[in-house]
Order: sequence, then C-alpha cells, then structure tokens
Amino acid sequence: MWGRTGGRFALIVMALWLVVSAVSLVWTPYPLLHTDGDDAWASPSAAHPLGTDGVGADVLSWLMAGSLTDLAVAVLTVLVSAAIGLALTAAMVSTRRMLASASVVVVDALIAIPTVLLALLFAVPFGTSIAVVVAACGITYGLNMARILRPTAALAARSAYVEAARASGAGSWRVFVRHIVPSTFPVLAVQLSMSAGTSILAEAGLTYLGVGVPSGVPSWGHSLTTSVRLISVYPLTVLWPGLVVTLVVTALYLLGDAIRDCADPLANPELRRVEVGCSGPADRGEEAES
Repeated sequence: MWGRTGGRFALIVMALWLVVSAVSLVWTPYPLLHTDGDDAWASPSAAHPLGTDGVGADVLSWLMAGSLTDLAVAVLTVLVSAAIGLALTAAMVSTRRMLASASVVVVDALIAIPTVLLALLFAVPFGTSIAVVVAACGITYGLNMARILRPTAALAARSAYVEAARASGAGSWRVFVRHIVPSTFPVLAVQLSMSAGTSILAEAGLTYLGVGVPSGVPSWGHSLTTSVRLISVYPLTVLWPGLVVTLVVTALYLLGDAIRDCADPLANPELRRVEVGCSGPADRGEEAES
C-alpha cells in the first residue's frame, strides 16, 4: 500500500487521525468548556491557531476532541454494516431457495429507506446520540453492501471449490466464512471504506438537522453546525472543520481502493508471482535414479 500514491496518502492521514484522537484524550489547547465572549469569532492567532467560534471556544480544541467521536462513529458503523451486510449476503446465496428469494426481496424493499428517515425514527424514542447515528448508518450501508456483494458471492457459491467443500461435509456457515467471504474481500474492502467515509458525512448532516450527535458532545459535525450560521461573515470557522472532513473522507475512500488493489490478484501482480525452486543437473540425476 505504501508504494501506491493513494495508499500512502491514506495511511498518513489515518495515522495522524489516530494520533490526534489519542492525544485529545489527555490534552487539548483549551478545555472544551472554556469560552470567552470578548474573543468570539477571532481570527487565527498564536493564542488560537484556528480561531474561535461564536461563544469564544477554541476551534482547534473542539476539532481535536471531535476526532475521537468521529473515529468511534466510523469504526462502529463499519462493524455494524459489515455484520448486517455479510449476514444478508449469506442468506441471499444460501442453498435454500426460499430463504435466498425472501432475503433478496427484503433487501430490495428496505434499501430505499434513506438514512435520515432511519435516524429520525430512532431519535424519536431514544433521543439524539452517537448510537442513533451508528444504527441509521449501519443498517443503510449494510443493505447496500449486501446488494453489491451478492453477485460476487453468488459466483463464488457456484464455484468448484465451494461444491467440493460442501461435498466434504462442511457446514453452510463454514463454507461462507472460509471460502465465499475471501473471494469477495476486494469488493468488501471498498464497501467498508465507503461506509466509514460516508458515516462521517452522515454524522455532520444528521447533527446539523438535530438528530445526530448531542450538542454537548464534540464532533466535526458539531463544529460545522455552530459555524455555518455566519459562514458569509466568518468563513474561516467553517473552513477548518470542512477541510478536516474532506481530507479524512478522501483518505478513507483511497484506503479502500488501495486495499482492493493489494488484495486483488488481477490488480496486484505480486499475488500472481509463484516462486518455483529449480534443481541442478546433479539433483535431477539423483531424482531420476531414485
């Protein structure tokens, strides 16, 4: 991955994201509750490298603390969407025709539900929280993942090695996990990276609509929401969180492409290289005599 330009950029951004998230646990330039009304909407300076927002809070401190929240949203969304997507894919390529047909119908029916609507449905009984964002994104992206993985998984399910595994007595779940899932890994890597990146965009949008991260929890969406009201007057306060979101989402998309290129034998010639040991004339003579 490091040998690819997109992979190198993605790894650097991911490393910086992890470092900043870890540092924010123990240190930020200012406490998050520190405000100074006399210094509201301040321009970048030595005291505030990225300026302040409308209540005089340090933008850099909130962005650092928000990096941990968005990291949790991305990781949890990937886990939930992977669990839902793989479970639905296993059902759609099952040898039981009734189960496979019913799963396809369910996925086609539910895939049309937008993420915002799911978030609203979850926010009414449970209130706004990170769990609402993760649930809405995880379900939506899991359905999309199952729809995209189905053709590749169905092709692998009809392959000779899968038929041989079933003939040897392997169970359905063992065949799916050990033989079908690895064949879909290049597509799965791209879908998971897109789920992580899109969840960050969804968090910002849902927080802006009031059904995402609560107001007291730092996040990049919260920083955008508090600054977008006066974007025409103080554009710099919106520029920084928007730039961070853009860089991280782009890096996540490039990360998925780099993982696909490294894991796909068609795109990576290193995986097709087979080292064959060559024996000398004496060795071949001894083998002939034996």
